[in-house]
Amino acid sequence: MNFTALDWTIVGVLLAVLTVAALYTRRFATSVSGFLAANRCAGRYLISVAYNMAQLGVITLVWYFQQGYDVGFTAIWWGLMEGPAMIVMALTGWVIYRFRQTRAMTLAEFFEMRYSRRFRVFAGLVAFLSGIINYGIFPGVAARFFIALCGFPDQFVIAGFLCDTFLAFMLVLMSVALVFVFLGGQIAVMVTDFLQGVFSNLVFLAVILFLLVTIPWEHIADTLTNRVWEGQWVTPESGITPPKGESLVHPFKLENEDQFNVWYWMISVVVLFYGARGWQGDQGYNAAAKNAHEAKMAGILGGWRFRVLMLIVYVLPICIRTLLHHPEYAIPAEAVHQALENVEPEALRAEIRTPLSIAALLPAGLLGLMGAAMLGAFLSTNDTYLHSWGAIFIQDVVLPFRRKKLSPKHHLRLLKSAIFGVAVFAVLFSWYYTPNQYIAMFLSLTGAVFVGGAGSAIIGGLYWKRGSTPAAWTAMITGMTLSIVGIVIKQSFVLEWLERSSGAWWGSVADGLVSLSNYATGQVMTFWAIVASASSYVLVSMLGPRREANLDKLLHRGVYAVDADQIEQEPRAPSRIPSWLRKLGFSDEFTGVDRWVTFVTLAWPLVFTAIFLMGTLYCWNVEVSDDAWLAYWRGWTWFIFATGLTVMVWFTIGGFRNLQEMFRTLRSYQDDAHDDGQVTDD
Repeated sequence: MNFTALDWTIVGVLLAVLTVAALYTRRFATSVSGFLAANRCAGRYLISVAYNMAQLGVITLVWYFQQGYDVGFTAIWWGLMEGPAMIVMALTGWVIYRFRQTRAMTLAEFFEMRYSRRFRVFAGLVAFLSGIINYGIFPGVAARFFIALCGFPDQFVIAGFLCDTFLAFMLVLMSVALVFVFLGGQIAVMVTDFLQGVFSNLVFLAVILFLLVTIPWEHIADTLTNRVWEGQWVTPESGITPPKGESLVHPFKLENEDQFNVWYWMISVVVLFYGARGWQGDQGYNAAAKNAHEAKMAGILGGWRFRVLMLIVYVLPICIRTLLHHPEYAIPAEAVHQALENVEPEALRAEIRTPLSIAALLPAGLLGLMGAAMLGAFLSTNDTYLHSWGAIFIQDVVLPFRRKKLSPKHHLRLLKSAIFGVAVFAVLFSWYYTPNQYIAMFLSLTGAVFVGGAGSAIIGGLYWKRGSTPAAWTAMITGMTLSIVGIVIKQSFVLEWLERSSGAWWGSVADGLVSLSNYATGQVMTFWAIVASASSYVLVSMLGPRREANLDKLLHRGVYAVDADQIEQEPRAPSRIPSWLRKLGFSDEFTGVDRWVTFVTLAWPLVFTAIFLMGTLYCWNVEVSDDAWLAYWRGWTWFIFATGLTVMVWFTIGGFRNLQEMFRTLRSYQDDAHDDGQVTDD
């Protein structure tokens, strides 16, 4: 076993603190709106830290660890292509601002407001089914991670019964997440996610500092430039030939990288913009803000997570690669290599490589902190996803068929029953599922079943009054169908059947599907699902009957405004915001502090976008050495670390202030039994 008594104590203390916090929120989640949307009283920093932590689960970290191990620093360079899209999305409050204006508690509720009740039920069902399949691997990935990290055996004996460690870990982890959701709904989810976010950011920075201090940069450089390979120095006499065209430092030497290459990142930009708030695994956060402006500011601040607080997903896998390949670490690496030797398939080996290596790299105490941070990452994502998929099933699939309004007590009982059902499904799915592709590709494909079509309905419904109900149906069915085809042909047993069918009368079709599966990653298939869905939405809206939706009513603007959503502002002189800034999204809602925060936040992607454009142009015309890139990445790493420390302090202070404000509001909040997510004609 890898954990000492000190390590287990650290994990136990964190779990105790989170449990106390969840228990405290119980008194505030007695209404449906409290359970589903935290009574819409959360501030920007609280949302930003908690929401980012909800997205940063064990499965997300393992996904990024796999990516970082395979492509190293090159992912950072091509990821800078997302900068311009993130700037536009932040300034305009892309999707989230208008969605919050609708006052909908779930996305499908908005679909009923904008399109029809039938479309709400259909979209809610598709979101639920694709969501729980996507979520189905979460418990398994986490359980395998913790088993490897802690060094537990595959089986253990209790009272004479032989128990499976994998199943036991899943049951324990999911039970804790369920307790948090049941205690306080979205309020408990958000409070515990925030506390976990603060703790994890601090731990990740401590781990990064330890690794960069204890592992010399020269050893990292030897590994990243393939001067060493599999524990040996690469020399003409060694006969070792490292792979070509898969550089870990030079972003323009990726010609043989077939997973996380340049196309992967180009498609990521499209998915980022198109799928904004389309994925509903964390839908409770979409409606939790005090008002639309606060939701917009949370979106602006959220960009810091990708820019500085995710440094761990680059430094850790690079140090793990150094551990496993550099001769200086042959002894501690031997145990990891032995544990991985007989693990199949490659996707599973890639999953457990990281926790095995973490246990070899970190000393007692720091290992416990890392384990506690990863436990927090698991709980933050899983309580959020359990809450979301259970709520979507009841709100958008069950309730639209009921003629009588539910009492709050009965409504909450149904929500908790559905959440429990989602947990049971996820455990069973993980128990029977065998990883056969990288996590990123599985999540991309299964997520696209809903998002591939929903993105068109969301964007068209919020921003285009000509968008029609038939267009929404067409886009959803198109995106869903193409994504399902992508999932099916990626399964090994389907590929084997298709390959055996090459001699049949439809053999040419089978051969084409096999070629498509071999060529197209989950990311590529997602892209084509998006293109087809968006095109069908526009065509059907333009060619069908000309009908225009009342967006003012939908977004509660003008005479339809809701007093509770208005921002209380101190009287001040007329705004001097230039017209060009207004067009970029700087409205009168922005206080002086808001403007400065926005300028500072957006200056970051602007500067790095400029660096990316100039650097790319320069490298196309001038040969840049690996050593030059190494020097750049070393300086970049320490700069991001220093910035991350600053951002962590800034967000922690702001988050605790928002937490106090939220509880102050909740203590005086008057429950509204009619605010339960059901659409009426009033």
